[in-house]
Amino acid sequence: MKYLRRGVWYLASRLFLICLILGMVITVFYYAMNLSNIQIILKDGMAARAKVIMGIETDPQVLNRYFQSGYLPTDEELTAAATGTSPYANYNVRGIDHRLSMGFLWTWPWDSSARVTISEKIPRIDGRVKGTKADEVIAQKGAGGVYPPPWPEMQYRVNMIKENGQWKIRTLTRIGE
Repeated sequence: MKYLRRGVWYLASRLFLICLILGMVITVFYYAMNLSNIQIILKDGMAARAKVIMGIETDPQVLNRYFQSGYLPTDEELTAAATGTSPYANYNVRGIDHRLSMGFLWTWPWDSSARVTISEKIPRIDGRVKGTKADEVIAQKGAGGVYPPPWPEMQYRVNMIKENGQWKIRTLTRIGE
């Protein structure tokens, strides 16, 4: 009886240890999967947003892949780009150097929402004023008006939600420059 009890405790302790390690491995796997998906959605979504605002991307429907449809009409910069009042409306922007850095993020495997702070900057914008608007822009802004205005470096608090198995940006709140 003594040996049977020791054998059962040995097997139970080993089984518990195996289950604990397996649970940790699964949690780390899902955390890494969620983290990489969130990083990709944020990087690609914010770059697509900047491209739509600057007129590089002419189809704003591409943003539906990254943003919830309820957020897009509330974004002031996107609305300005759609109405032609964006500071980049008079420029032919050919390319940008988009950079995004993310703060700390924790999400459990069963979570369907996440909140993270990001910093966005575009240190280089490749473009020039449109030929038809050149004289008008140069008269307003001087010789430096030939090139697009710099993109302001901004910090945002981003709320994300997982819908239909895909992460999307739910809200984007400006918290500082």
